[in-house]
Amino acid sequence: MISPLLTVTFDAHDATRLAQFWAGVLGRKVVEEAGGALLPGDDTQLGLRFVGSPTAKAGPNRMHIHLTSAGLGGQQARVALALGLGATHLDVGQLPEEEHVVLADPEGNEFCVIEPGNNFLAGCGLLGEVACDGTRAVGLFWSAALGWPLVWDQDEETAIQSPNGGTKVAWGGLPSAPKEARNRQRFDLVPADGDHRAEVDRLVSLGATRLEADVDGAVVLADPDGNEFRLHGN
Repeated sequence: MISPLLTVTFDAHDATRLAQFWAGVLGRKVVEEAGGALLPGDDTQLGLRFVGSPTAKAGPNRMHIHLTSAGLGGQQARVALALGLGATHLDVGQLPEEEHVVLADPEGNEFCVIEPGNNFLAGCGLLGEVACDGTRAVGLFWSAALGWPLVWDQDEETAIQSPNGGTKVAWGGLPSAPKEARNRQRFDLVPADGDHRAEVDRLVSLGATRLEADVDGAVVLADPDGNEFRLHGN
């Protein structure tokens, strides 16, 4: 089975700079790695990894982060903190009556600061949600792959959450944005028992497709919607 600690990896032109931005927003420490930087997660909050890549961002990402806030003042403070660290406001067609604030990090990656009182993200922690484009089949795949129960399954929209609580991962159902290139954000997994080959076989049996082996020994796979993810060795 997969380790319960899930990481979202960002391709970045300046991995260290982007890691420092998100460390400031989330109040975490940066751990330097070969080729990038990591903001470790824990049993309830996803980790974030940043790796150097020359790939340019083309169109909206297929996943983005939702940050929670406590009270209107807390939301305003969260937005002000992010702007002070290098974020910018972003117009993605949100309606005037919508209460969340849409921002972009220093490399243009979209994220939202969610309004206080949002019941769906209550108790999820600061990194409340990773919101993804994807079909119901992908939500069911990741529920089985991670051993995380479905906490939402309605009108083709799905969401999963660790049995320990914390960050939710959600998929918006159809229609979803077309996938035209390799994703610049993806999940990184580690097998809990160290059996790399058996874990690849299990993921394939659940609906993943094996794509390639990376130079560092990780295996790159794709979920049922074709989104790449990596399985690392221990």
